[in-house]
Amino acid sequence: MVEPPQGPSRPQYDDEISLVDLATTFLKRRRVFYVVFIMISLVGVAYALFAPEKYEYVTLMKLAEKANGKYVEEPATIIAELDSLWVPDLQATYHAENSRNLPFKLTASNPADTGLVRIVSEASPTESELVERNHRKLIERLSSEQGRALSNLRKSLEKQIASLDSTIKMLEEGENTGDAIASAVEKQLSLESDLQSLSPFEALVVSRQSGENAGPSKSLIVALSIMLGLIAGVFVAFLAEFIGLVRNQVAGE
Repeated sequence: MVEPPQGPSRPQYDDEISLVDLATTFLKRRRVFYVVFIMISLVGVAYALFAPEKYEYVTLMKLAEKANGKYVEEPATIIAELDSLWVPDLQATYHAENSRNLPFKLTASNPADTGLVRIVSEASPTESELVERNHRKLIERLSSEQGRALSNLRKSLEKQIASLDSTIKMLEEGENTGDAIASAVEKQLSLESDLQSLSPFEALVVSRQSGENAGPSKSLIVALSIMLGLIAGVFVAFLAEFIGLVRNQVAGE
């Protein structure tokens, strides 16, 4: 009788590790686990207790506006100037005067479909005066730029109105100029309306502190430190066992 062929036998490895072996190793090195876990947890708790709270400081500005909801300078252009020129200038000046970097960021944004510019900094209460000082510098610079652009636009409109006024007077001395006069008067009235519609730059809010802590909560920091302590403790415990086995093998050769 022919015996059925048997499949390949499963190789046996001496270095296979069972769950029992893992549990035994962990219990053997549990003191290492306790030390690492407690140290990391205590560091996390200490950081949560003594780390300074941070708040958002917000400055809000309204750009100079023309007629029909248009702006003297486009908000996107202002944001680009803030990010690329004015904020780096402030940071460079502070570094030159104090030999260190500005301890907070200055982030500019334009809320959608508005002519508002929003500047936000996240800092501790001890830095609030420094935040306000730098925010005011940006306000002053933007106010100067907007004032100059608005003044140029106003002068241009006034010049056009005066020119049309002279044109109307000349047309009134001629004959059959009724249509031309009506067109010039209509244009002049439109320009005068545009002139009256000009709205200046305005700082609405200056470095207003948020009501809630902007940083991670203390409970979250403690929870993360406990999780990190568990993971690091288990890892170091098995690493210590591995190092011990290597030393024993080297010593036995």
